[in-house]
Amino acid sequence: MPENETTPAGDFDTGAAVTRSLLGWGVVAGPFYLVVGLVFALTRPGFDLGRHALSHLMLGEHGWLQTANLALSGLMTLAAAYGFLRAIRSGRGLALGALTGVYGLCLVLSAIFPPDPVPGFPPGSAGDTFTTSGILHLLFGALGFAALGAAAITHGLWARRQGDRRRGTLSIVLGILTIVTFFAGAGTGAVGLIWIGVVIGWAWLALASAHVYTVVPHPVLSRR
Repeated sequence: MPENETTPAGDFDTGAAVTRSLLGWGVVAGPFYLVVGLVFALTRPGFDLGRHALSHLMLGEHGWLQTANLALSGLMTLAAAYGFLRAIRSGRGLALGALTGVYGLCLVLSAIFPPDPVPGFPPGSAGDTFTTSGILHLLFGALGFAALGAAAITHGLWARRQGDRRRGTLSIVLGILTIVTFFAGAGTGAVGLIWIGVVIGWAWLALASAHVYTVVPHPVLSRR
């Protein structure tokens, strides 16, 4: 648990409030990324949700909007990762925070290095371009989702150790599904599987952040 950081009056735990605030970003990050990305996807000419991943919205006209969406979502995830570290100061807590942080960092790096064009997007693209930036984007994506899945499994093991077997099992299952669906989709070119992996991963982050949030004492009730 985070150490108490009280006001002079001793009636408010600033540390708990900060930790809860950081974890709140883990609940917001996924819905923010998906909703904003879907709005862009439905309004960009030539973009096909059945053929193109959201990261391809970084390309072409107004691509900076999706770049900002990805970067902001990554920063929110990093905030949640720090919240995990503050809330669970044990071996698995450190691993949970570190792995979630790797995912957040990979999101930010993926925003810095955009993907290569794909067939049909941007409009008129044949998708035959391969650049260092595109390769790095794929590398960060793979590393990020491996870390996210591992973070979910780590959270599940921690929850089970705390006696919450149902929540722990759910997290482990979500972690495995995140890894399997994302890499199966990436390996076969099945964008639908990638979509499933992305949604499952974000759903886990929201659920885990909300769970750990409840573990942190309420700042008003944490009195000395």
